[in-house]
Amino acid sequence: MGPLVESTSDVARIRVGMRWWLAMTFVLIAALTAVIVATVSSRHADEAVRSNSEDAAVGKTVSAAFVVERAITQGDLTDTVDAAASRRDMALFVFARGRRLLTSEESHGIHWRSVPGGSAALSAALSGRRFVSTSDGSDATVVALPLRRTHAAAALVAYAPQASAYGASLSIFHREVARAALWSGLIAAGAGVLAAALIARRLRRIGAAAAAIERGLLDAPLRPGFPDEVGALAVTIDRMRRRLRLSFEQLSTERDRLARLLEQLQEGVVAVDADGAVQFANAAATSWLGRAALAPGELLPELWATVPLRSLVQSLFRVDAVVAEARATTEDARMLSIVGIPAGGSELAVIVIADITDRERRERSEREFVANASHELRTPVSAIVGAVDALRSGAKDVPADRDAFIDLIDRQSARLTRLTRSLLLLARAQTDEEGLPLEPVDLAPVLRDVAAAADHPGAEVAIDCPPSLIALAQRDVVEQVVGNLVGNALRHSNGAPVRVRARIDDGAVAIEVTDEGPGIPQAAQRHVFERFYSGEQGRRDGFGLGLAIVRDAVRALGGHVAVDSRAGAGTTVRVTLARSPQR
Repeated sequence: MGPLVESTSDVARIRVGMRWWLAMTFVLIAALTAVIVATVSSRHADEAVRSNSEDAAVGKTVSAAFVVERAITQGDLTDTVDAAASRRDMALFVFARGRRLLTSEESHGIHWRSVPGGSAALSAALSGRRFVSTSDGSDATVVALPLRRTHAAAALVAYAPQASAYGASLSIFHREVARAALWSGLIAAGAGVLAAALIARRLRRIGAAAAAIERGLLDAPLRPGFPDEVGALAVTIDRMRRRLRLSFEQLSTERDRLARLLEQLQEGVVAVDADGAVQFANAAATSWLGRAALAPGELLPELWATVPLRSLVQSLFRVDAVVAEARATTEDARMLSIVGIPAGGSELAVIVIADITDRERRERSEREFVANASHELRTPVSAIVGAVDALRSGAKDVPADRDAFIDLIDRQSARLTRLTRSLLLLARAQTDEEGLPLEPVDLAPVLRDVAAAADHPGAEVAIDCPPSLIALAQRDVVEQVVGNLVGNALRHSNGAPVRVRARIDDGAVAIEVTDEGPGIPQAAQRHVFERFYSGEQGRRDGFGLGLAIVRDAVRALGGHVAVDSRAGAGTTVRVTLARSPQR
């Protein structure tokens, strides 16, 4: 990984500390709260002042109504109304029925036509209802009362402006509310700065502890302080620090144990990165590749022309990488097996180097034994065939014995003949003494012949092969391979049918033999192609050569064979051969 580089946009970005934006948040909340409180308080105060003004105006108007009714009785209405209006600081207008004004059109400096809502007030009073209304623009109250104690007058309309004392009180109240809002904002700002500074300080301690953990410093404890959410965060990070330290200690212990184990292995183990640089090599690997060449950080050396190690390493880091296998021969004629294990998404791939010289000698000895055994078996085969001819020619005196010996000899001769052919085929394929000439082979008749020749009680072999499916192979070898697979499947299918399917797969020809038997355990699948191997202890239905012959015969044809099996779910053996070009 390369160094972290900040982009230009990140550098140019303005950074605002938490203590500032948190303080501004406090101020904003306090300001909004103060504005809301001031607005509500002012509205309530205005409503209270308006209610008091209306109550006072109604009281004055009621007392003036009594005075007006008395003045009408005494005959001095105009002077009495003017005096009452001056005394009560309000304009008074008296009306008779029919909306006729009995007093002057101007009272206490207010003209009747300038009274807001005067017509509606007069109509309400003439209909016998009380009318009270305060105008929003002038804060003046209009009161209209019906006059029921005299017939000369029917309604009294009063216009009373708001008292000056109320206005002064409201001004003082509004001024005090604004001052309280300002102080609350300043106090909230101070509290916000202080709270934000304390929180930022605690978070800086947590950030410093996290940065130390990132650098691998896991010994310094982090104390939570006050037991709130930030304190809980500090406790969590400190718990993470302790667990990381414990995990690193365990990993270090496991790494040392693994290193000691790898040093004890007889196989060479080399860990390399994607560039081919060595990151680890045990003692066995240095003995094969050279100690100086396997120093950490050095490129993997190229020691064998037949096995390019660096190309092999590059293939191990591909997305679709599989286990790579190769063989190399040293200058002292030692045979080495080289296995590359893919990285699989990690940063390292592993190369395992094993000395297989002894194993190769053992296999060569087995091949020689098979070749010798095949030659030795030809003599008894010929003798049995001759005995059969002799019996059929004249030894027919005892029919029961004759038939029994004939059947016995026939079965044994057929078995020995098949064994001889299998041993010779295996020997030729393994020693590579002679190459197999390849030719186009029509698979459909070959598979039908194999199914017809299947010798097993209750055997059922189903063939699925398209007509004119041509493989580049050798007919006898293909028949031997498929016959061995079908025979092996019939022995383990427990009476269930065996399916043989041939098809074109990714430009090649695939032949699959599937049974419904008990399957092959996972541990045994790696050994099924070994010579003389028997999968079940104590059971030897054959010589242990069938699948070994299949493997080496398929190799001789330039193909490959694979087994897919699960315990209890049957087995499928898949042989892949080259497809013959169209003629």
